[in-house]
Amino acid sequence: MPYDARLADRVRILLLPLEGFSERKMFGGVCFMLHGNTACGIVHDLLIVRVGTEKYADALRQQHARMFDFTGRPMTGWVQIDPGGTDTDDSLAFWVRKGVDTACKLPPKTPKSTERSRHMD
Repeated sequence: MPYDARLADRVRILLLPLEGFSERKMFGGVCFMLHGNTACGIVHDLLIVRVGTEKYADALRQQHARMFDFTGRPMTGWVQIDPGGTDTDDSLAFWVRKGVDTACKLPPKTPKSTERSRHMD
């Protein structure tokens, strides 16, 4: 199943105005990055959000959030958001902002590692 292109468009609208935005298709989904650090992504119809280890437990307590387990091992610091948690613009913006806040706290990746277009079709 390909990733949800409509959800990707909605996320892209929120992130396009931000400096350092890029995206990359990965593992059948799409990742959205700021200065080379992944903030969030989409796998199938799920929004994946980088919340960091400090805010991980709190994020898991939120409605529609659960552990992100892409490889068979949960990824601490990342949550997946069920479609009900992204159905309104406000709820999507809430989660995307968490990913943006986390990614912006990380040191920027080198320019060579971020050589990607702002939008990949």
